[in-house]
Amino acid sequence: MPKIVTRWHKFEKLSADKLYELLRFRQGIFVVELIPTPLRIGRVAVAAEQRQHGLGRTLMEEALLFCRAHYPGSPVVLTAQVYLVLFYRSFGFEPTGAPFDDFGVAHVDMCLPRTP
Repeated sequence: MPKIVTRWHKFEKLSADKLYELLRFRQGIFVVELIPTPLRIGRVAVAAEQRQHGLGRTLMEEALLFCRAHYPGSPVVLTAQVYLVLFYRSFGFEPTGAPFDDFGVAHVDMCLPRTP
């Protein structure tokens, strides 16, 4: 087994080339190489002043279109704030467990069993 050498660098001391190398390495592992099953939709965020205009729905529709186009038939999961369960149910998601606290905000895991 090769000897492991650990090097620590301050972010502001990284050259552009080194930062790019690290980001490319990270993306290769976490984005390109490892497509999780089920697929996970992360945070869906809309600025407060832009809410109530359908932007969240548009973001979800686009995310699900991407999932269907690139990973047809794969289940999709997300973690929703409890007050948004009905919103996510409108896309076919269903809660998969009991609500839990996430830094003072009630959340619940949800799953869309298949992307047709």
